[in-house]
Amino acid sequence: MNRGRQLGFWMCLALVMGNMIGSGVFLLPASLAPYGLNSLYGWLFTAAGSLLLATVFAGLARAFPGKPAYAYVQMAFGNRTGFVVAWGYWVAVWVGNAAVAIAAVSYLSHVLPWISNTPGASIGVTLGFIWLFTIINMLGARESGSVQIITTVLKLLPLLAVIVLGLILLGQGRMIDANAGAPAVAFSWDAVNASAVLTLWAFLGLESAAVASEKIQDPQRIIPLATFWGTLITALVYVSICTVVIVLIPAKALALSSAPLADLIARYWGADWGDWIAAFAAISALGALNGWILLQGELPGQMARAGAFPAWLARRSKRDTPVPALLLTGVLLSAVVLLNAGKGMVEIFTFLLLISTSAILVMYLLSAAGALLLYRRGELLLKRPMTGFLMAAACACAYALWALLGAGKDAVLWGFFLLASALPVYYFSRGQARKALLSLPLLAIVPVWHVITHFHM
Repeated sequence: MNRGRQLGFWMCLALVMGNMIGSGVFLLPASLAPYGLNSLYGWLFTAAGSLLLATVFAGLARAFPGKPAYAYVQMAFGNRTGFVVAWGYWVAVWVGNAAVAIAAVSYLSHVLPWISNTPGASIGVTLGFIWLFTIINMLGARESGSVQIITTVLKLLPLLAVIVLGLILLGQGRMIDANAGAPAVAFSWDAVNASAVLTLWAFLGLESAAVASEKIQDPQRIIPLATFWGTLITALVYVSICTVVIVLIPAKALALSSAPLADLIARYWGADWGDWIAAFAAISALGALNGWILLQGELPGQMARAGAFPAWLARRSKRDTPVPALLLTGVLLSAVVLLNAGKGMVEIFTFLLLISTSAILVMYLLSAAGALLLYRRGELLLKRPMTGFLMAAACACAYALWALLGAGKDAVLWGFFLLASALPVYYFSRGQARKALLSLPLLAIVPVWHVITHFHM
C-alpha cells in the first residue's frame, strides 16, 4: 500500500464530519434564538444547499480522482484563478483554526477553571493543543485519522444525548409546554435568510475529503461516499439538535445562554451533566482542530508541487507527511492566536472569521460553476446520468452566490482583499515582477474605501 494513501472510508467520513462538527453546533442555538422557528427553516435551507455542494464535490471527485479541491477551479478557469482560490482557502483555514483552538480551550476552562484564572494559561494551553495536533499530523495520516475517529465518536455522544432527551420528553408530552407564555416569532423570509447565513458556518468543511485526496485510499470511490454521507448525517444531527433546543428552552433564556446544550442538559438532568457537555464540546472543537490542521498542511504542499509555492514546502518525511508545510502553518496559526491574546480583540477576530467564510464561499461558487463549464467543454464525464448532477451544480452555484451575498458587504469586500493578496505572490512565483508590482495597488482599494466611508459616517 502506498504510505501516502492511509485514510480509508471511516477515517475519511470522520474527517468530513469532524471538520464540520466543531464548536459551532454548541453555540449557534443561542445566536439563532431571536429567530424562533425561523431558524429551523434556516437550518433546512442551509442543509439542502450544503448537500447540493456535497453532490458537486462528490461528482467532481469521481470524475477527477486524486485531484485536490482547488484543482477543479484551476481546470475550469485557469492557473491564476485556481491559485487565487487555493490561496484564499489556505489562509481561511489557518485563520479559522485559531477560532477553533480558542473555542476549545474556552469550553475546557469550564471544566478546569485554573485555565481561565491563571494569567497566560489560556493562551499557553491553546498553543499547546495547536502544536500537539501539528506533531500528530507529522507522525502520519493514519495517526491523525485515528484521532479523528475517536474525537468524532466522542463529540457525537452529547449530541445524541440531547436528541434522546428530546424524544423522551416528546413521549411525555412536555415539549409542548416549554415555551408556554412566550410570544411566538412570526414567520419571516428575512429571518430565515439571516439564520441560514449563520448556520452556514457549521457546514464549512464538507469539501475536506477532496482537499485531502492525496491521503485517501481509492479516492474515486471513498471521497464521493464520505463527502455525501458525512454532509447528510451532519445535517440530520444539526436539524435535530436545533429542533430540540428551540422547543425545550424558552427563547429568552436561550438568547442569554453561553452554552445552550450544557444548559439544556443541566435543566433536565442536573448541573453535573451540564459540565460533561462542556467537556465534550471541548473535545468536539479539538477534533475539528486536528482535522483542519491536516488540511492546512496538505494545501501548501500541493501548491508547491504545482510550482506556486517554494519547492521546500513540497518536501515530505519518511512517513509521507508535509513536515515543512505543517511547521509553517503551525507558526502562522500560533501568530494569529497570539494576536488574539490581548483584550479588545474579539471584534477583530470575528472580522477575520467573516473574511475566511467569504473566501471559502468563493471556492464553493467557482467549483460549482466550474463543474458546469467543464461539462460544457466536454471535459467532465460521469458514468451515471448527468442531468441530476448538472441540476445539482446549477442549484449549488445559485446557493453559494446567495450565501456569499448574504455574508454582508464588509465580509465580501475584505474577502476580495484576501483573494487579491494572492496575485503578487502568484506573479512573483513565476518571475513576473512587473505584474506583481502592478497588482499591489489592488490591496489598497478595500482599506481606503473603508476609511473614506467611515470618515463620512
